[in-house]
Amino acid sequence: MLLLLVPVLAVIFVLGGTRAQSVTQLDGQVTVSEGAPVLLKCTYSSSVSVYPFWYVRYPNQGLQFLLKYVSGPTLVKGIKGFEAEIKKSESSFHLKKSSAHVRDAAEYFCAVSDTVPETAGELNTNLLRY
Repeated sequence: MLLLLVPVLAVIFVLGGTRAQSVTQLDGQVTVSEGAPVLLKCTYSSSVSVYPFWYVRYPNQGLQFLLKYVSGPTLVKGIKGFEAEIKKSESSFHLKKSSAHVRDAAEYFCAVSDTVPETAGELNTNLLRY
C-alpha cells in the first residue's frame, strides 16, 4: 500500500520585525510504502539565529504542532514517532520517521521563527505556495 505525504506549503514566521527569512521544502510530494522510512527536507535562510518548527495538517483537520528546535541536542523527538535534526552548518531541519503508516498521510509544513515562541497563536504567518 502506498502512503502519500504532501508538504505543499512553506511558512515564514515573522515576529516583531522585518528580518529576512525564508524556508524551502525541497519535495513537493513524497510517496512511500507503508512501513518504509520517510524523509521530508526543509532548508532555511536567515540573517539571525532561527528556531525551526514542523507542523502537520491531517485531512479535514486544522494545523497541528509536530515539533520544534529551541536549543540543546540537535535531534528533536516529536509526536507520533517523528523526529528532526537541525544542522546549522547546512541550514536544514529535515523531518523523518523510521516507519511510515497510512495514518501519517497529511500535509507537512516547515517554519522558522527568529524568537523563541511560547504560543503559535501569537505568530503572524505568510504562506507561500510553490
